[in-house]
Amino acid sequence: QVQLVESGGGLVQAGGSVRLSCAASGLLFSRYGMGWFRQAPGKEREFVTAISWNGGRTYYSDSVKDRFTVSRDNAKNTVSLQMNSLKPDDTAVYYCAADLLGGAGRGASEYQHWGQGTQVTVSS
Repeated sequence: QVQLVESGGGLVQAGGSVRLSCAASGLLFSRYGMGWFRQAPGKEREFVTAISWNGGRTYYSDSVKDRFTVSRDNAKNTVSLQMNSLKPDDTAVYYCAADLLGGAGRGASEYQHWGQGTQVTVSS
């Protein structure tokens, strides 16, 4: 059974930093591309960033580029999201997702497995 468990969310002031982690189990993690998505209240789920199976490719949405950094540790079956210079608009539930094809896709439909999400709230 595939499980993705996010952690590290919480309340942070604008301009601050948060590091999210996603621990994967039940899958051959090193083969999977991993993505982060977020969903704010009343809005659709949106792409944040993705990293390919070996970390060789990463993509970021324009709204987080130069502020967020995605990384992975295939030995520990984890993917992380370092979020700096946070803004109130970054407030959302953040989800990690796994793609069997190993790419760094930007579409939610490309991912077969999803975590339950972790809340990040940025106060102004």
